[in-house]
Amino acid sequence: MRADSTDSLTALGLTPAQTALYNAVLRLHRATCADLVEATGGAPELLGRELGTLVRLGVVDEQAGEYLARHPAAALGHLIADRLDHLAEESRRIDTVLGSIRGLIHQYDAGRDYQSGQFPVELVGGADELYESVIGMAVQAPPLELLSAVPDLRTMSDFNHRYADQWISAQRGGLLSCRTVIPVGTLAMPGLREKLVRFEEAGARIRTLASVPSWFLVAGTGTAGMPAQWGGALAENAYNFHLVRAGVVVASLRTLFGELWARAAPLPWSRPGGAVRSRPADGAVQVLRLAAQGVSDEVIARQLGISVRTVRARFADAMAELGAQSRFQAGAEAARRGWLT
Repeated sequence: MRADSTDSLTALGLTPAQTALYNAVLRLHRATCADLVEATGGAPELLGRELGTLVRLGVVDEQAGEYLARHPAAALGHLIADRLDHLAEESRRIDTVLGSIRGLIHQYDAGRDYQSGQFPVELVGGADELYESVIGMAVQAPPLELLSAVPDLRTMSDFNHRYADQWISAQRGGLLSCRTVIPVGTLAMPGLREKLVRFEEAGARIRTLASVPSWFLVAGTGTAGMPAQWGGALAENAYNFHLVRAGVVVASLRTLFGELWARAAPLPWSRPGGAVRSRPADGAVQVLRLAAQGVSDEVIARQLGISVRTVRARFADAMAELGAQSRFQAGAEAARRGWLT
């Protein structure tokens, strides 16, 4: 296996010893534990534990006491899926913390209010008031880093038709440095692409996810905006929200935004060579749809009446068409373009 592939395995969580062992299984293709002890010079007990880990991670198969190497593409796919499961679990934990944080905020505010009389939560109502509150902070120390997550079509529609120009102007004027995560499904909204292009040209950075858990924002290092109820959207609550100046809330929301940003994808037209391309052959779309439902290559082959080799060839075609480096990226990009509906 090439060095860059080995680095990929290590980056996805394999230890150097596990990576070396997987390479040994690749070279032998089919081997017993004794064969691998002889090939690597490792201790049998330790080697057995490492082989068990590789089997659990899905990069090696065990059949009747022999170990078989999975195809490197399949091995990387299992490691990526395992890593994504861990990220999803971390995100769920963060959502749980944020959902239960109100009691902590109440205690924090009560203590601060008792000591200084200052209550660090401010109720704000209205889209114009939101803009004025943010700009009021920005003029004190420009550019203000503004992180925001928008979960719904209606808020994006209001941005598209009523509020885009003022936010774009603030970004272009150096008052703001914006990063925003929006739902991929909103990209089909008429006229929104032109607004987002202008926003990015002004210096903003925008990414998309299949779904965004809630509206929220982080302004600089000391202020966060939260909806009246976690999971809510601004437009459906008449733009009523809370500005919170509590370090624990700001830090939690900044961490959540970082997780969302890492999992989100850039706008399709903002990538190198990112003009939206035509839809691929129906066969490639079929395998993408089934894979998005969690169906394995073998089951896809049976359902479509084709060989597993053909399934994988269609995946390769789809990945090339979409400019994706993995099946996960291909699925996300296909969903973005509406090919899976």
